[in-house]
Amino acid sequence: MIKYQGKVISIGPLVDEFKQAGILVFFGKNAPEELVEFSIIHDASELVEPLEIGDTIFLGDEQFKILSIGDVANTNLANLGHLILKFNGEIEARLPGDVNVELKEVPEIKVGLEFKIVKNEKD
Repeated sequence: MIKYQGKVISIGPLVDEFKQAGILVFFGKNAPEELVEFSIIHDASELVEPLEIGDTIFLGDEQFKILSIGDVANTNLANLGHLILKFNGEIEARLPGDVNVELKEVPEIKVGLEFKIVKNEKD
């Protein structure tokens, strides 16, 4: 089941700097102007169900398992299309908005890239 999905419509000029630090910042189309320069802007969809540890994030064909979720991450995603993905492998979110995934190389992000967050289907 897809919990959330979108398509990248623009990429701020500072996204590469954050990417090098293992962080991707997503925002819906109504992102505050001061945040656009380091954000990946997407055509936000509805958050069908809250994100949970074990769910999978697909960025194009690449997939990443969610390891930890900050206290306000689901609210931010539902209300603003805001998602802070950290590719650090940590099992505890340090900041309330963080969503930590597996420690893997951050994929290339391009305009038109489709992404989705899929529920972990337990056996």
